Amino acid sequence: MRLQYGELEEAFRAELVEWLDRNVPERSVLETPRLSSAHLPEWAREWQRTLFDAGWLVPGWERQYGGREATPTEQMIYFEELSSRDIPRTLNPQALGIIVPSIRDFGTDEQKAKFVLPTLRAEISWCLGMSEPGAGSDLASLKTKAELVGDEFIVNGQKVWTSGAHDSDWCMCFVRTDPDAPKHKGISALIIDMRSPGVECRPFPELSEPDYFDFNEVFFTDVRVPKANLLGELHQGWPITQGSLAHERAMLWIEYAYSMKRAVKAMQEMADRPGLVTERLGDDGNFRDAIANYYVDSVALMAMGYRGFSKFMHGKSAPEHSLLKLYGSEAVQECLLGATEFLGPDAIDRDILGPRMWRSGSWLVQYLRSFGGTIPGGTSEIQRNIIAERVIGLPR
Repeated sequence: MRLQYGELEEAFRAELVEWLDRNVPERSVLETPRLSSAHLPEWAREWQRTLFDAGWLVPGWERQYGGREATPTEQMIYFEELSSRDIPRTLNPQALGIIVPSIRDFGTDEQKAKFVLPTLRAEISWCLGMSEPGAGSDLASLKTKAELVGDEFIVNGQKVWTSGAHDSDWCMCFVRTDPDAPKHKGISALIIDMRSPGVECRPFPELSEPDYFDFNEVFFTDVRVPKANLLGELHQGWPITQGSLAHERAMLWIEYAYSMKRAVKAMQEMADRPGLVTERLGDDGNFRDAIANYYVDSVALMAMGYRGFSKFMHGKSAPEHSLLKLYGSEAVQECLLGATEFLGPDAIDRDILGPRMWRSGSWLVQYLRSFGGTIPGGTSEIQRNIIAERVIGLPR
């Protein structure tokens, strides 16, 4: 077993690192407060275009889409470097990670021409219309209805938890087009202009940060969508939902692994602070044990990810990928909770920052935000069901 990359891969890393050192915006710019996951200030548009023009936005993609046809191993190195340096590729992650790959995979030539390059170049932003009040983890229960009338769909219904909807130009929205079909059938994907009459966004604040609005309720009332905006085949939207979630999860474990490493490092840096039961927090044996346990989790998470990636590279099934989202999201959450408990009342102090997780914040705020990892893309409960049935082979 060789736990390292070869010379060609390391040459790829060196080229990437040299380019990043020359081009990445100042840290103060990267840490500019974000208004939502679909808001693209000018600096973010310029940075994404710079990545695109240099072939570093989606390096595994074809050159016609601004990629460089990087191998899977080179893509792994790419995500390692960006994650370890906490450098965002985009401030509209659902567009780059989920929506534009889905349009590339399922879209017509006209849809690809209209949406792929403008999205990659940060000229338009997107939200993803999946969850509904009665259809979260059980997405197939969605009820938002689209009726085909002539050359238009008429859409009525509601979505919720729609990140960045109020700042989005477009929405990839999953709707029910055949109410009589079994629930996994009769679903279609539509590309909806968010400025269409009848679209109403109601953003709501987060408990952890009342002046930050990302989540939305989105209401559709007799919204007219051209038939040309149907993504994929009519009534065949379910495979697109699975492809979309697969795009989301593909490299997500790397982000969890490096988030965990940052969290453990930030806990170590707390050692000289006053403790609740000892004069110095680092003298508390329980604190030291906790750091050791979280460090082991971070190493295990990284090792499990690489083992799964190695199996994938050799054409083998990799059950590790079913475990990583669950393990990664919960390990990060447990680490943030542990640090919060050791800090006590200081955990709410905004001047004592926890590790950066998408945005800066106190340890308590970062702990509250961590639930955003254990819920979207399949809750921890759903992940356990998947692991039980598909990995362990237990009955439903």
